[in-house]
Amino acid sequence: MANVVVIGAQWGDEGKGKITDLLSRSADVVVRYQGGVNAGHTVVVNDQTFKLHLIPSGILYDKTDCIIGSGTVIDPQVLLGELDQLATLGISAQNLFISDAAHVTMPYHRLMDQAAENMRGEKKIGTTQRGIGPTYADKSERNGIRMLDLVDAEVLPDRLRWAVECKNAVLEKLYGLPPLDPEAVIEQYLAFGDRLRPHVIDASLAIANALKDKRNVLFEGAQGTLLDLDHGTYPYVTSSNPVAGGACIGAGVGPTIIDRVIGVAKAYTTRVGEGPFPTEGKDAIGQHLRDRGAEFGTTTGRDRRCGWFDGVIGRYAVRINGLDCLAITKLDVLDELDEIKVCTAYELDGKEIKDFPRGDNKLGKCVPVYKTFPGWKTSTTECRKLEDLPKEALTYLKFLAELMEVPIAIVSLGASRDQTIVVEDPIHGPKRALLYENGTPDSLPA
Repeated sequence: MANVVVIGAQWGDEGKGKITDLLSRSADVVVRYQGGVNAGHTVVVNDQTFKLHLIPSGILYDKTDCIIGSGTVIDPQVLLGELDQLATLGISAQNLFISDAAHVTMPYHRLMDQAAENMRGEKKIGTTQRGIGPTYADKSERNGIRMLDLVDAEVLPDRLRWAVECKNAVLEKLYGLPPLDPEAVIEQYLAFGDRLRPHVIDASLAIANALKDKRNVLFEGAQGTLLDLDHGTYPYVTSSNPVAGGACIGAGVGPTIIDRVIGVAKAYTTRVGEGPFPTEGKDAIGQHLRDRGAEFGTTTGRDRRCGWFDGVIGRYAVRINGLDCLAITKLDVLDELDEIKVCTAYELDGKEIKDFPRGDNKLGKCVPVYKTFPGWKTSTTECRKLEDLPKEALTYLKFLAELMEVPIAIVSLGASRDQTIVVEDPIHGPKRALLYENGTPDSLPA
């Protein structure tokens, strides 16, 4: 048994939703610890597709408690829409709980996000324009509205009236936008608070009690390592900390309770939004990966930029997060390729480097150094054990494990739950080397 953090090891969109859903079978509690509606994950169960932005995918298991932690920012309108969607599908949300300390995204946050991005012009960051950055900014400036305010009908009107008046000055004078009606906003958000009140709790206390009762807790991050506010490709990042260390702050727990950290990475690399991307394929390969992988954002619908697997950012993610195992997703997207490349290093100013460089100006100059592998040219979607994989696919996976010096625990071969090879369950399985141990192939599972 273990308390596990699941993080994205690339630029987000790695398939964390499916992996979290898979691991939720072994978890008693799933905690979403950061991000907002700028995140999105898709889970396919029995030919039904669930697109979630705020609610942890563990909600699909009726015995799993799902907690949205204080490190998240919550758009009540979107959250209620997700609850309504789940209700129409017959899925109860009675086991969903929301931290009373989580901050609330307001209409003025969305307007300010959109206006600021438009003003940047060619220097735009590529935000989802859902108000995430301004919500976190208000949190840091100590001007935010928290969930405990939202559900308090006596407190909310005064706090929100003052906040709307302040933001109207910015909307009008800086961005030239019409002001919001404070009373209309108050009325709308009081209604949101009424509906969400039964779900709002002291989440840190609830998690502490779960740990005391020896329940397995799964901590779920949004976005990916390279989008981390402190450790990502700044300024083309998100406004919170998706890395494993963010789980403790965003959930309200101490680091000593974390047993394992699993990183999720695609068998290739994608990125949404602006910023440098060394292995980006702007040719037919990039388009093939996009088409085969259905690489379109869950939240925005934007095309994802696609390219070969980047081992430099992979090793960086291992170091920053303390990863002790990996889940490799979308291996099946590579099934039709004659050859497959992996970036093992960069060339920067005539020198080969293997460590991730600081600064988007340096990363933008990096030229990937590739190792080429033969493709397997056959479908892997029906494989359920490592032995079922073509030898070329197994060789490819073993190389990724060696390159990043981290064992592979899970291999995903499609969107459905059953299209998965579980080498080891990171929650219940023994902590051991998978696929490789000091360069020697590990024994395959029976």
